[in-house]
Amino acid sequence: MNQPALLIAGHGSRDEQGVREFLSFTDGIRSLLPGVEVAGGFIELSRPPVPDAVDDLVVRGATDIAVVPLMLLQAGHAKDDIPALLARERLRHPGVRFRYSRALGVHPHVLTVVDDRLEEMLALDERASTAVLVVGRGSSDPDANSDLFKVSRLMHEGRPYPMVETSFVGITTPLLQQGLERCIRLGAERIAVVPYFLFTGVLEGRIRAESLRFGSERGIDVRVARYLGEDPLIARLVVDRYREALEGDARMNCDMCIHRVALPGFAHEVGAPATPHYHPDIDGRPHHHDDHDHHDHHVKVR
Repeated sequence: MNQPALLIAGHGSRDEQGVREFLSFTDGIRSLLPGVEVAGGFIELSRPPVPDAVDDLVVRGATDIAVVPLMLLQAGHAKDDIPALLARERLRHPGVRFRYSRALGVHPHVLTVVDDRLEEMLALDERASTAVLVVGRGSSDPDANSDLFKVSRLMHEGRPYPMVETSFVGITTPLLQQGLERCIRLGAERIAVVPYFLFTGVLEGRIRAESLRFGSERGIDVRVARYLGEDPLIARLVVDRYREALEGDARMNCDMCIHRVALPGFAHEVGAPATPHYHPDIDGRPHHHDDHDHHDHHVKVR
């Protein structure tokens, strides 16, 4: 094998369509990287688990694997869980070199896709009277939550929307209902809700249903954009992250990372050991994890 292999690490979901979308996206990356062995795996909930994807690449001859976390924001999964998994994989495959990239992060490609999703459902003359509500999953990692607010602010700059607000579907506040209420109180005539998710799932469906129900009950035009999906710009960004990993230029912003900075209420996380998830299909270990579409991960910060 001449070029390092690429392993795309996803979260996993109990929603089969979301799993199919991830695997389809992974297949599409292969066409962008001719000659590179590509595999995709999940850290939990879905098959194949990351270790199986690693085994698959090793069987195909990989001795050098670049791992890209397919996650929009750099939260606990990308900062902690996947690196811990890779530490275990290094022990299982001592002859294989593993390199790790940053998550997709706040990037112009992602913002452009959000622009496209809004333009798909709003006429040009509607935009100046439409409030935008960006809705993320929510995390107990304050750094990741603050990045979603940054996304919203960047979506406001240079665009005609009178306001771009932020909310979350779980874990932290403001929650979706609070975000919708805020838009009304600020005088919104119309609300465009953007699910800030790569693929469909229980949460994405909940955002759509609750937003439309809110609009119907309150008598206001609420529309829900498509999630980001298998967009060519997202695929290009994954390829960029792969190349960054190979060039040793994976520059994650750690200025406000709870693992390095003693933020109020999170000082106990500084220097805390990484703890990998145990996928239900690995080693027969018990995996007491509720569907991530409903709950956060245990007490440890995510």
